[in-house]
Amino acid sequence: MNKGIVAIVGTPNVGKSTLFNRIIGQRHAIVDDESGITRDRLYGKASWLTQDFTIIDTGGIEIKNAPFQKQIRLQVELAIEEADVILYVADGKLGITDDDRFICKMLYKTYKPVILAVNKIDNKEMLYQVNEFYALGLGDPIPTSSTHGIGIGDILDKIIELLPEKKEKIYENAICFSIIGRPNVGKSSLTNAILNQERVIVSDIEGTTRDSIDTSFKRDGQNYVVIDTAGLKKRGRIYEAIDKYSALRALSSIDRSQIVLLVIDAESGVTNQDKHVVGYAMEENKAIIIVVNKWDLVEHNENSMNDFSKKIRKEFKFLDYAPIVYLSAKNKSRIQTLFPEIILAYNSYNFRVGTSVLNDIIADAQIMNPTPIFNGGRLKIYFALQVSTCPPTFILSVNNPDYMHFSYERYIENRLRDSFEFTGSPLKIVCRARK
Repeated sequence: MNKGIVAIVGTPNVGKSTLFNRIIGQRHAIVDDESGITRDRLYGKASWLTQDFTIIDTGGIEIKNAPFQKQIRLQVELAIEEADVILYVADGKLGITDDDRFICKMLYKTYKPVILAVNKIDNKEMLYQVNEFYALGLGDPIPTSSTHGIGIGDILDKIIELLPEKKEKIYENAICFSIIGRPNVGKSSLTNAILNQERVIVSDIEGTTRDSIDTSFKRDGQNYVVIDTAGLKKRGRIYEAIDKYSALRALSSIDRSQIVLLVIDAESGVTNQDKHVVGYAMEENKAIIIVVNKWDLVEHNENSMNDFSKKIRKEFKFLDYAPIVYLSAKNKSRIQTLFPEIILAYNSYNFRVGTSVLNDIIADAQIMNPTPIFNGGRLKIYFALQVSTCPPTFILSVNNPDYMHFSYERYIENRLRDSFEFTGSPLKIVCRARK
């Protein structure tokens, strides 16, 4: 579970994206010397001292009317609003600028903990330049070089110190699912249709993440909890009607659920934003169901569902295990088709394979399709073991993990799916060298 959210904020070209990449440990953000290259927020998972958190890279804010400034400022405002800790990055070579002072006034009003990183301090001779940043009133500045990795540990120590403790609510004997998707695809309507159709609503429980509500209910003897993704507050110029702002509020809901329902608008079809929103659920290895809403608004023939499903499979090539449900939340039609898929996905997500049966399948797979030569060697799988569920996770004892080609791992996954019911659930396969 994520412990909290950290937003990286600052003026353009101060090294925010490079710092973001350092913290998450991979080259994910686009890094360029040209100002304004990071226009959309980027999300990453980070871990330090056994603590996990989400970190957001934002675009640079300027006072002047630079290109995309309105959009960038909107995104930064939202990131600041949602963050538990703000990491402000300043340019140690430039010194304090009017833009720094402008942004700091925004930060003062949040009453949130702020860490001040003075970047581009690449050697000891430059340390004296850090002192002037005390004038920003953000506390002790941390000298940093995101390019050379200097000061990253100090920043991470401070982040862990300031992040709030979040006790996640655990629901026993209940299937927990969240509903995500772009704005205006009918998430709230689907939540209402699910709950209004049920006669037994046990309780509305205040969620562990601000403004989200977990509602427990019972259907056909099964306990459920629907985790509602909180809508954006209409504060300032932040509106949920802007597509780019939907993902952040979905993060905590996804983290706390076992199954994620991705809602797609039948009229507009699959968009890039749909892929962006569901990407986090895939990274978190959650079970996923694709829900096509507003199906009543689409002209039907006997092949409509099949044709639409083909389009979805083409757009979500790595979600071929996710079932597709067609319904109309507004009219409450076909809602009943959703719950069998939720139960199936839940059972798949919690399914455990016997060790002897698993090894028989892996052995047969190697006989039918021998491993290819890759990275200078041929993979040998000696033994397989399922070590956990949610998602089902398999450890393959091999001669050298580097010999595993992606296509062969995909082949092994497909053989497992052919042999067992894993509908809706991702599978995690890990290769380890035999000792």
